[in-house]
Amino acid sequence: MSDTLEQAIDRPVTRLSRALPYLVLLGGVMVAAAASILIRYAQGMEMPSTTIAAGRLGLAAIILLPIAWSRAGDELRRLSHRDVLLGIVSGVFLAVHFAAWISSLAYTSVASSVALVSTNPLWVALLSAVLLRERPSLPTIAGVVLTIAGSVLIGISDSAGPDSSNALLGNLLALLGAFGGSIYFLVGRSLRRHVSVLAYIWLVYTSAAVALLIAALAFAGTSNPLELFGGYPPLAYLLLLSLAIGPQLLGHTAFNWSLRYLSATFVTVALLGEPIGSALLALILFGEWFAPLQLAGFVLLLIGIAVAARGERGGE
Repeated sequence: MSDTLEQAIDRPVTRLSRALPYLVLLGGVMVAAAASILIRYAQGMEMPSTTIAAGRLGLAAIILLPIAWSRAGDELRRLSHRDVLLGIVSGVFLAVHFAAWISSLAYTSVASSVALVSTNPLWVALLSAVLLRERPSLPTIAGVVLTIAGSVLIGISDSAGPDSSNALLGNLLALLGAFGGSIYFLVGRSLRRHVSVLAYIWLVYTSAAVALLIAALAFAGTSNPLELFGGYPPLAYLLLLSLAIGPQLLGHTAFNWSLRYLSATFVTVALLGEPIGSALLALILFGEWFAPLQLAGFVLLLIGIAVAARGERGGE
């Protein structure tokens, strides 16, 4: 009788613990959906895309510095040279992801940019099989195919660019961002198996911030960071801080935490929910209406996420 009672008490706790990675990932996606809107406002204040990316990662790394070294300092000092190198590599590809994607938002619509940068499930699924020897289940593969199809429909329907050449450039930059993000997630999946989330994100975010700062200084033709970030209205700095705390520290940290419990393929598939939230926000704030093809793409994205989630649970 007591065993039955204990099992009844433990069952909800067990279900909650199993659902927790999915809930954390969902929260991260919702927060990250606001990133493109904040970036658009910062670009409207004449802040260059590389400066926005450097400011976002730089502030995140600075905020994390005292927390990471007070709580994970011993672990950081014990990291092997290989793990440090992999963390730097992950940070460099994260820098590529942000530099390319944020730049794409200046040339194409929010919906198309966020949808195309989220096509990394295709690259992650292919590279995971080669690099991590993770064989995705059939439902996961089906989910990837559906989400990629949805992203393609959204990209095809794009007509928001001032001309077709600029829209094409924006879409290509978003795809480059997707590739950078794919390598970032794959390396993160490998490191997160034995490195805590706090130690990992500080190493990666700091590496990305340094790489982006170098790129932003080169783009601006200066060696003085004060010149790089000076001369903008107070709201621009508030937007950078919001990007650092919200989409970066809360959103991306939720993604990285989930990588310990969920496959890299599923995490990147779930991130395809971000275009839907971003597109709805862009519709409300910027009046960026989406065409019927985009609506069809959103439906395919949602179906793909649901199918991939079922495949992930089936593999547990």
